[in-house]
Amino acid sequence: MKILKFGGTSVANARNILLAENMIKKESLHNRIVVVVSALHGVTDNLIKAAEYASAKDENYLPLIKDLEDKHLDLVKELLPVLEQSAWLSFVKKHFNDMEDIYNGIFVLGEFTDKIRDRITSYGEFLSSNIIAARFQYEGLDAIWMNAAELIRTDSNFAHAKVDFDTTEENLKNYIASHQNQIIVAPGFIAKDQHGNMTTLGRGGSDYTAAIIAAAVSAEELQIWTDVNGMMTADPRLASNAKPIPEISYHEAMELSHFGAKVLYPPSIQPVMAKNIDLKIKNTFDPDASGTLVSHHLNRSADQQQQAAAGVSNMSHIALVTLEGSGMVGIPGISAKLFQCLSYEKINVILITQGSSEHSITVAVNEKDVFHAENVVNASFEDDINLYRIAPVKVETGLSIVALVGENMKNRSGICAKMFGCLGNNGINIRAIAQGSSERNISIVISEKDTRKAVNVLHEEFFESEIKQVHLYLCGTGNVGSKLVQQIYEQNAYLQENHLVNLRIVGISNSRKMFFSEKGISESEFSNWSEKGIQASLHGFANEIISRNLRNSVFVDVTASSSVPEVYEDLLKRSVNIVACNKIAASSDFGHYKNLKNTARNHNCNFHFETNVGAGLPVIGTINDLMKSGDKITSIQAVLSGTLNFVFNNYDGSRTFSEVVAQAQKEGYTEPDPRLDLTGTDVARKILILAREAGYALQFEDIENESFLPEECLQGSVEDFYNKLTEYENHFKSLLNAAQKEGNILKYTADFKDGKAKVGLQHAAPDSDLYHLYGKDNIVIFKTLRYSEQPLVVKGAGAGAEVTASGVFADIIRSV
Repeated sequence: MKILKFGGTSVANARNILLAENMIKKESLHNRIVVVVSALHGVTDNLIKAAEYASAKDENYLPLIKDLEDKHLDLVKELLPVLEQSAWLSFVKKHFNDMEDIYNGIFVLGEFTDKIRDRITSYGEFLSSNIIAARFQYEGLDAIWMNAAELIRTDSNFAHAKVDFDTTEENLKNYIASHQNQIIVAPGFIAKDQHGNMTTLGRGGSDYTAAIIAAAVSAEELQIWTDVNGMMTADPRLASNAKPIPEISYHEAMELSHFGAKVLYPPSIQPVMAKNIDLKIKNTFDPDASGTLVSHHLNRSADQQQQAAAGVSNMSHIALVTLEGSGMVGIPGISAKLFQCLSYEKINVILITQGSSEHSITVAVNEKDVFHAENVVNASFEDDINLYRIAPVKVETGLSIVALVGENMKNRSGICAKMFGCLGNNGINIRAIAQGSSERNISIVISEKDTRKAVNVLHEEFFESEIKQVHLYLCGTGNVGSKLVQQIYEQNAYLQENHLVNLRIVGISNSRKMFFSEKGISESEFSNWSEKGIQASLHGFANEIISRNLRNSVFVDVTASSSVPEVYEDLLKRSVNIVACNKIAASSDFGHYKNLKNTARNHNCNFHFETNVGAGLPVIGTINDLMKSGDKITSIQAVLSGTLNFVFNNYDGSRTFSEVVAQAQKEGYTEPDPRLDLTGTDVARKILILAREAGYALQFEDIENESFLPEECLQGSVEDFYNKLTEYENHFKSLLNAAQKEGNILKYTADFKDGKAKVGLQHAAPDSDLYHLYGKDNIVIFKTLRYSEQPLVVKGAGAGAEVTASGVFADIIRSV
């Protein structure tokens, strides 16, 4: 014999019932079967809602009952022929009349007790199972309706009744032995106590009914038919990449179902596990899918055997109750007293954690019970609290539990480290931890707002390790930003195949518009994203990043704005990685610079700004590597402006200085106002950043700037600037002649030595490393304790959107 249970969505309407009927017909050709059905989808909820209306003296319970009656009458009309309908329509009306009398009583008394709750909610399964049994009989199937409520005996703990298994098993065996029909249809969820009062087995109790029947008759198999393809590795509403679990042990299934895997009601596992009955979870709407097998006898693939975890589960609306105090240490009975007072008030404890110091004990309860729990515990320990041996209960709300479950975690080292590491790297703070000695469940309590992120992080780490999803938020869509996006689209397939990283641009903003897409902005969408965007707001963009709370997030600043760095600290505090082409933050006040670095470190994220100096050249990375290895930078000599290098490489006296600067601007080497490049301020910022990264606490004001521009050139408009350059051509010519007279050339350099830094024009001799530096190239010459005689030289293109974008790209990869 096999037991088949069909849930509320599987019997939601006539169409779904006919799908279930086809599967029942096929199964009944080879086996006797018991079909356990739930109420029609949504009926139980509405029965309860109507009772709540009635108890609150709200007459809206009447139209709600009428809608439920019409729903069942319509079902009779759709499933049965006209000649068969009359008796069953009368049957439905009779029972809804009975229900209406009960609801009227609730309305008059203003009371809605658990006993009444069990009575009214029993009608859902009672009606659906009778109508479905009638349909099978009309179809000529050898079917009979079995009143499971008369056979399953419970105590009188209404709404959460406990089953008397010995009496129930005997009743079921006798009934099924005396009724040899091929198909037996039974209502789930409902039972009766020894006095004949209706009881229920808890929400989801139809699964439990099916399991009880399966255990009573030692069935060959229990099938749970629902609306998903079996148990999943995570809640698919939270983790889009969740996958069906082909096979799972009873213990794993029990752990996952307890912590929120709603496809299976937790108590339903115990009866079939005790009898070693296989349990299959199948999809009514995709019957050919393999579903999930829950069994002691698993035939797992090699990949499944290697996989440490079976699934990630979660439970929302959790609160923590903490009892602590020095008076608890070494005193027997404290825990027993705590659990006893909670148990007496029927407050379910979901999770327990206690440190070996015995100074505190924390329990997790349902959030709706927390303040009752607080009052109960404070009352129980009132004497100890008054004597200051124990502190009043501490309550934390707005939490959830996330559990990593798997038989293969036992005796496997590094699981906790892997779990906590990936959560920490994504800024998810753990409030409490629990793990039993079975090692098959590691449960953590976290802020509810981090639930989606935590589930995805763990799912990616343990079930999708082949590809890491990285979520990018791009601020700035100018030359560098556009080149960066192009490079990402071109390179993403390579990164997925060779480095197991998938870069997904999920947010983009410029000074006018911003746009978000959690699925990622495709290459085709990028060309017109601003048309779909909303009004840009820097803090709005940052707040959206924080509220979305996506794992592996990177904020990429490819602007020159002085305001964008204002949001860095808030983002870092939420463990959002920062990649900055913008050099404002790293060259700001030293205290602010250090604070950003420390914030990144304290929140397990990255703050990278390699392209602040030398575009794509590995300059800052080289300093960091030297410092990490124990070396010390003693001096830096560098040409750090591709613009200035281009200008002085091309200014040879054959053309005026003004003409050379104009050429540089035309070819895109300068800012729209070339004075921003020629004043040396940008170079001063760069050497400041290098000195700071080398471990020196310098401020911008400490940089000596020997300007070669006459003061008058800095006044007025850009047009005025060019006019003044022409007027001062003799000045620039004299600078060039002085260098040429010595056989040297002009280079605008940055120098750092003995803790001091300066920028300005220098004469580069032919034997200098600076002499043969052409075009827009940069060069950085490091002398260190280890590179004292022969310096370490980094040289290459130091300007241009393409190389700068590639440097930003490299920082993004380093961030994840």
